[in-house]
Amino acid sequence: MTVYPKSEPRLMTVTELAEYLRISRASVYRLVRSRQVPVSSVGRQLRFRRDSIDRWLQGKERHSYGL
Repeated sequence: MTVYPKSEPRLMTVTELAEYLRISRASVYRLVRSRQVPVSSVGRQLRFRRDSIDRWLQGKERHSYGL
């Protein structure tokens, strides 16, 4: 697995995000289609900011405690 320094602003590809989240590429595309994950597009390619993904994950963590 690729490890990125936390301070480095990083744009990740679909494959890199899948590795980071430990999910399949198909799952990443499902999250994008359902607008559940923060995403940017560069031309026709999808890119994900690591800091945005980390904030999104923290929000998911907070919501899961309310079950």
